[in-house]
Amino acid sequence: MPVITLPDGSTRQFEQPISILDVAADIGPGLAKATLAGEVDGELADASDVINTDVSLRIITGKDEEGLEIIRHSTAHLLGQAVKQLFPEAKMVIGPVIDDGFYYDIQRDQPFSQDDLPKLEQRMRELASQDIAVIKTITERDQAIKIFSDREEDYKLRLIDDMADVQSMGLYQHAEYIDMCRGPHVPHHRFLGAFKLTALSGSYWRGDSNNEQLQRIYGTAWRNEKELKAYLLRQEEADKRDHRKLGQRLDLFHFEESAPGQPFWHDKGWTLYSLLMEYMRKKVREHGYIEVHTPQVMSVDFWKYTGHWEKYRENMFVVDESADTSFALKPMNCPGNVQVFKQGVKSYRDLPVRMAEFGKVFRHEASGARHGLMRVQGFTQDDAHIFCTDQQLEDEVVAMCALIKEVYDELGFADVKVKLSTRPEQRIGTDEDWDRAERALENVCRKLDLDWSLNPGDGAFYAPKLDFHLSDAIGRVWQCGTIQVDMNLPHRLDISYIGEDGEKHRPHMVHRAIMGSIERFLGVLIEHYAGEFPLWLAPVQAAVLNITDDHADYARQVTDSLEQQGLRVITDLRNEKIGFKIREHTLQKIPFLLVVGEREMAAGQVAVRLRNGKNLGSVQVAETAEFMRQISPNG
Repeated sequence: MPVITLPDGSTRQFEQPISILDVAADIGPGLAKATLAGEVDGELADASDVINTDVSLRIITGKDEEGLEIIRHSTAHLLGQAVKQLFPEAKMVIGPVIDDGFYYDIQRDQPFSQDDLPKLEQRMRELASQDIAVIKTITERDQAIKIFSDREEDYKLRLIDDMADVQSMGLYQHAEYIDMCRGPHVPHHRFLGAFKLTALSGSYWRGDSNNEQLQRIYGTAWRNEKELKAYLLRQEEADKRDHRKLGQRLDLFHFEESAPGQPFWHDKGWTLYSLLMEYMRKKVREHGYIEVHTPQVMSVDFWKYTGHWEKYRENMFVVDESADTSFALKPMNCPGNVQVFKQGVKSYRDLPVRMAEFGKVFRHEASGARHGLMRVQGFTQDDAHIFCTDQQLEDEVVAMCALIKEVYDELGFADVKVKLSTRPEQRIGTDEDWDRAERALENVCRKLDLDWSLNPGDGAFYAPKLDFHLSDAIGRVWQCGTIQVDMNLPHRLDISYIGEDGEKHRPHMVHRAIMGSIERFLGVLIEHYAGEFPLWLAPVQAAVLNITDDHADYARQVTDSLEQQGLRVITDLRNEKIGFKIREHTLQKIPFLLVVGEREMAAGQVAVRLRNGKNLGSVQVAETAEFMRQISPNG
C-alpha cells in the first residue's frame, strides 16, 4: 500500500500499486488531463510508470520547465516518425533536446533539402492531430536488438552495443514507430503541435569528423502556439541582429578559409576591439591588477607537466609532434601566469597578487561548431589569476564579483545570473581540495545574495567555478564571465609563499575572466546593441555631411575641431544629395550625423541629427563634443 507525499506535504495512500497518471486523476480530472510525467523522489518518470513503494511525487505538466523539455524530446520522436513514413530508407541516430528545441541526426544516402522540411513538418502536424497514444515498454536487451535488427536501424544497434551493462531499456511506440530513449515522454500526441522545423546541417557519428557524415534536422517546440509565435518573432529579431551579417554590413570583420575560425579585423572592427581592450585594461588597473604577457608556444613536455596534455590534448594545436622537442600553441594562459609567479620568493606580505593577461590562445574547434565570433579557434581572453592566502580567498572572490558586476552594468547588461558548477567525474586534485574550493564559492554566493543556482558536475577538470550568465536586449542568455578556485595547479606546478611562521605555504589560485573571450564578447555586444553602440564604443562617433561643395572647406574645419575634442569623426564630401548621405550613414549606425550648410557655416555651428532620425537642432562647433556626450550617457 504505497503512501505518496505531494509537494505541499499532504499524503495519499493507495491499496495497490498505482501509476503516476492515476495518482493525478485521484487528485483531480483537470490535473490528469494536463499530466505529462512525474518526478518520483527527485527522478523524472513517465506518467505510465507504476509506484509500488512510499515515495515523494511531483506531477509534471506543461507549465513546468521539465514539462517543456519532455514536449521537445517527444517532438523529436514525432519528427522521427514523419521521417520514416516519408523516407523509409533513412536510419535514425539520436534526437536530443537543445536550447529552445531539439534536433535529430539521421543517416540517408540522398541528402535532405530545404524543400523537405515543410513536407516533414506537414506530416508531423497530421500525426500530432491524430488520436495516438505514446506507449512505453521496458524491453529486454535481446528483444530490443531483434526489434531494431528487423527494422534495419543500424545506429540504434550501435547504441545498444555501447550499453554493454544494460540488460533492459525503454522503448517508446506511437502507432508503427518505435524509438529507444531514457524518457520520459508525453503520454499522448495531443500534447504536441506547437513546433516548427528550422534548419538543416551536417553532423558526424559520435561527433567525430573521422566517422561517417550524418544529416541533422533542427526544430523548435513549445507548449502552445502563442509561445511558438513569440519565439519565432524573437528569432526574426535575432536574425536582424546577427553579428556576422552586421560585421559585414558595418565593415567590422570577415572570415575566410585561409584562416579557419579566425577573424580578419577591418579598421572599424579593430577600433571597436581596441576600445574594449583599453576599457578592460583601465578597469583591471583600477582594481589593483598587474598585467603580464606570456609565450604563445610552449613545449609539449610543459603541457604534460601541467596536466593539460592528458585532459585537453584533442583541443590543442601541436606544432610538430614528431620532433624531438615538440611544441603546442597555448589553449590557456594559466600555466604561464604560474611560471611568472614562481620567479623569486614570495612572502605572505606580497599577497594577494592579482595578475592579468590579455593572452591570445588557440583551441581546435570542429568546422561545424565554429560560429562567427561566438566560436573561434584563435582568441584573446581577458584573463586574470589571483594568488592569495586561505584567509584572503573569499574577500578576493567577493571583489571579483563586484568588478564583474561593474563591467556588465557599464556595458548595458543588468540581468545577470550565476551558476555554481561543481566537480566533474573526470578531474584532478583531492576531494579535500575540491570541498574547500566549492565551499568558498558557495559562501560568496550566499554572502552577496547573488541570483545563483547549483550546476552539479559541470566544473572544469581542475576547479569548481562560478559562471556568469547575462541576458541581452532580446532576452537571450550568454555565458561570459567565470571565477574558478583552483587548488590543483598550485600543487602540480609547486608554487608557494613564505608565511608569517617562516614556513612554505601553498597559495590559492583563482582564475577570473569577465568577458571570457574578447572576440565572443564583441559578438554578444554587436547583437545586444544591434550594431548601435553607445557613443564611447562606436568606431565612428560622428559623420560631418556637407550640403553642397560650397561647404566642403567648412566641413573639414568642423572635422578637425571635433577630432581635437577627442571624437572619432569622418567627413562625407561626396557630390550626393544630403538625404542620400543621411540614409547611408544611418544604415552604418553612426551615432551622430552633423550636417553643415550655409546657415551653419555662417553661425559657426552644426545641425545635429541622431541615427534614429531625431533632429536636435544646431550647436556651436566648440560645444559639439560635450553636447554629444551629454546626450549619450555612456559617452
